[in-house]
Amino acid sequence: MRGAHVALFFAGVVFGTAALGYETDPYTNRHLDIADSTAVLDREVNAALDAVAAAWEGGENEWRFVNLTHRKLGGPWPVDRLERWAMRSDEVERLPTTRRESMYGQLPIRATRTARFFGFGRTIRLNDVLIGTDKIGHFFSQGRKFYRRYLRYRDEREAGRRAVMTERLLFGRLMTGIFSNADLVANYEGYRFYRGLFHDGVIGDRPALMTWRDGMPERVGDFTWADHVNDFWDEALNPNAYSRTFGRHLERWLLGHCEVYLAHPDRFAAPDADVLAERYRHIGLIDTSELRPEVFFPRHCGFVAEERASPALDSAVAGHTP
Repeated sequence: MRGAHVALFFAGVVFGTAALGYETDPYTNRHLDIADSTAVLDREVNAALDAVAAAWEGGENEWRFVNLTHRKLGGPWPVDRLERWAMRSDEVERLPTTRRESMYGQLPIRATRTARFFGFGRTIRLNDVLIGTDKIGHFFSQGRKFYRRYLRYRDEREAGRRAVMTERLLFGRLMTGIFSNADLVANYEGYRFYRGLFHDGVIGDRPALMTWRDGMPERVGDFTWADHVNDFWDEALNPNAYSRTFGRHLERWLLGHCEVYLAHPDRFAAPDADVLAERYRHIGLIDTSELRPEVFFPRHCGFVAEERASPALDSAVAGHTP
C-alpha cells in the first residue's frame, strides 16, 4: 500500500502540473532578438510592494509582510502569480520556442523522464539575460523558503544545503533527471530580496527597500531585477547537471547548435562565469563547467582553422584548451 501511495503521489504531481510551466529550453532560438522586460517586471514588483503596504494593518511584523508579498507575487500554486503573468502578458516578449521544437520534444522520453509531461516555460530577457519564466517562481516561492531556513539556522550555507535537497528530489533529478544550478541561484537571490526588504546592506551596500513609520510599512527604495539577475540565471551559461541518460542524449542534440554558436558566440558568452561560480559556491552548485558553451562547442563541434580565425569566436573561447 505504501508503494501505491507513493506512486499516486508522484502521478498527481506530474499530471497536476502538466499544463503549467516547469522546465525550459535555454538553447533553442537564443540567437533571436527579444525586448528586455526589466522595466516592466520592476514595475510589477514595486506596485505589489506598494499594494501590500497600503493595505497594511497590525503594526510592525516583518515576516507577515514577507508572507503577504509572497502571496501577491508568488502563491501556493506550481506557477507563481508574476511568473504566470510573464508567460501570458503582451508586455513581456518571449522567445518563440515551442515544446515540440524544444529539447523536451526532441529527446526520447526515456531521457527526459517526467519532464516530457510537465508544462513548458518560455524564455524571456531580464537584465539582458535569457531566463526561463520558471526562475521568477523560484525567486519568490523558493526564495521565501530559503529565507525561512536562514531565520531558523542563521547560516546561508545550511539554508542552501536544504535547498539542494529539494532540487535533487521533487523539483530536480528524481523527477526529471535534471539538477538546475540556475534554480538554486534564483532561490538564493529571492532570499536576498526578502531579507533586504527591511535590512540594510543585504543587496551590496544599499539600504533596505522598506521601513516602518508609526507601525506602517513604507517603500523607501526601488526594487530592480538588475540587483539580482545575472548570467547564472541562464541554464545555458550556468548549465544543469543531468542524469547519465539525459546528458548523453542532450550532448548529441547540442551538436545541432554548432552553427548557431559559430554565428552568434556572443549569445553564449558569460565573461564573469568564474566570479559568479565563486559567489554562489556556498549554496551547493554542481560543477558543470564541461557543458559551458565556451568549453563544449569548441571541443565537440570540430571547428576548422578558418572558422576559429573569427575575432568574435576567438574572443568567446579565449583561454580554452580543448
